[in-house]
Amino acid sequence: MKPQLPYKRTDRFGHQLQQILGEIARKYFDFSHLGFITFTRVIVSPDLRYAKIFFSVIASQTETEKIQKELNRLRKAFKKYLAPELHVKNIPDLRFFYDDTVEYQEKIEILFKTMDRETKQ
Repeated sequence: MKPQLPYKRTDRFGHQLQQILGEIARKYFDFSHLGFITFTRVIVSPDLRYAKIFFSVIASQTETEKIQKELNRLRKAFKKYLAPELHVKNIPDLRFFYDDTVEYQEKIEILFKTMDRETKQ
């Protein structure tokens, strides 16, 4: 009987992909005109052929839709730099999506603070 690993292969691969994409973005691309972009989460298909990369942006003057279009336009370049780093048969097809969980978290925190103020009064 095989020992069960603590994480699924797709989770491990997604985490590795996230780290490598961050390094690639820092080394080979200049996104300073778009803001500070971070890759927050990667979801990989079970066959490792498709990857959804979620990103967040801090201090941006640009709309998130434009940033998403720019990142998706650079998908082939990301794959080119990913190929030597990953040791898999197929480099996954990348799709970039804006991650709005930070904004959602801020809204929830504001709601909690207002509820806390109302209960104290």
